[in-house]
Amino acid sequence: MTAFAGTWALTRAALRRDRVLASVWVLLLVAVVYASAAATESIYPTAADRVEAAEAINSSPAIVALYGPILDVRSAGELSMTKLTVLYAVFAALLFLVLVRRHTRSEEESGRAELLGGTAVGRDAQLAAAVLESVLVSLVLGALCVLACVGGGLPLAGSVGFALSWVGVSWVAIGLTAVACQLSASARTCAALAGAGIGVLYVLRAVGDTGPEWVSWLSPFGWSTRLRAWSDPRWWVLLLDLVLGAALLGTAVLLRARRDLGAGLFAARPGPATGSPRLADAFVLTWRVHRTMLWSWSAGVGVMGLVMGAIAPGVGDLLDSEAGRQVIESLGGVGKLEDALVAAVLSIAGVVVTCFAIAVVGHGAGDERDGRTEQVLATATSRSRSFLATAVVALGGGTWLLLVTGVGAAVGLGDHLGGFVGAALDQSFAVWAVAGLALLLYAAGTRYAVLAWSVLAAFFALGQLGELLDLPAAVTGLSPYTHLPAMPVEAFAPGTAVALTAVAAALVAAAWWRFLGRDIG
Repeated sequence: MTAFAGTWALTRAALRRDRVLASVWVLLLVAVVYASAAATESIYPTAADRVEAAEAINSSPAIVALYGPILDVRSAGELSMTKLTVLYAVFAALLFLVLVRRHTRSEEESGRAELLGGTAVGRDAQLAAAVLESVLVSLVLGALCVLACVGGGLPLAGSVGFALSWVGVSWVAIGLTAVACQLSASARTCAALAGAGIGVLYVLRAVGDTGPEWVSWLSPFGWSTRLRAWSDPRWWVLLLDLVLGAALLGTAVLLRARRDLGAGLFAARPGPATGSPRLADAFVLTWRVHRTMLWSWSAGVGVMGLVMGAIAPGVGDLLDSEAGRQVIESLGGVGKLEDALVAAVLSIAGVVVTCFAIAVVGHGAGDERDGRTEQVLATATSRSRSFLATAVVALGGGTWLLLVTGVGAAVGLGDHLGGFVGAALDQSFAVWAVAGLALLLYAAGTRYAVLAWSVLAAFFALGQLGELLDLPAAVTGLSPYTHLPAMPVEAFAPGTAVALTAVAAALVAAAWWRFLGRDIG
């Protein structure tokens, strides 16, 4: 039997298992690509408007650090995809981090990999299957992006180049995650290592785009810009992604041969012989488990707020056309353009922060599947206290992250502390409602907890694409995010806040009641 025996069978199983997760993630990315391509002509109707906007982007170091430079200011395609080429490529990379980790390190941590290893499956088949599945998904993503760009009115050649830049970044993310999975025996640490690697590559690109240009050539995100997909493309740049991805995968295979199944090359650090007496409380234990993730998220959303606050004063130059002003003002109402931009960004931040709340709930479901919840309940801890601890960390952590985002935006702009903090916290009502729905799905059964991600994706799509697709208000109104006023431009709506809070409270109460009445595990 070869080391890769059973690879195709495992690949088919992985594709079936990820059919919802991967499909929703890919379709959302493709929808954003189409929306960006289709909207550019209406926002910048003339060539002069597009050149002026591109020059305004290049003149702002904060915007270049976030999105990357526009190398050809006359290219409509490069302007259309300025946010997506680099920033949204990170979201594409995160998809493959999730897929590779899910079918390698998570399988080993749960013990399923050892069970499969007792069948006619080769030693490297699971890693190979995870990589093969991810490569297939990346190719589908690339093909759909080409169709979305062309459907949005962009030229075919540039659309192909842009899509291939995403595919290249995805292959690097696949290799990077495969290496991280060999280094750590913990799925969480593996995700942290791979995520940190993606973050370092992004920062290298930002440093190079705002400083010494050669630094950008150290990052695949920098290669995506230097590809010049929309004008005079350098196709050879794609080989850099291919070579780096192959090198990382080769390294992962070599590392895989040097460790035991279930272990990592970095030995797990043993904890103290006895834990703190405080950990006997479910709330303290849940906080201890999630505090590192919360601080990491706090740093991330704080930086996001700072960057958006720094960018806001220059939005007038970017949208120095009547159509551009109407687009931003439609997101934030009538008022200062910088306030309208912050309002639009905070609406996105609300969706991002909801991911933290859903992750906390998902971790609770994972603890139950792996038997840890049963061990906790074998002590003096009640079911009610265990469930409420997860709910408090999910909802409270989400509220804290929105507070940090608002403070970051105010510090970046240097003004409007109270207004931006209030606008950010206003998003918490929608976050609570979606988190409450996630808790209800978890309480219905651990296998349903993952559906919360699909629900969030659907709400995000309704809020961001509903108007573009001309959906009726009854449909877009299903998303709680669409009911919130665009603060700080619009006034606080106490009726909406009370209604969403009531919905969230009802969902949490229903989840609590269901959790108390069902079997654990």
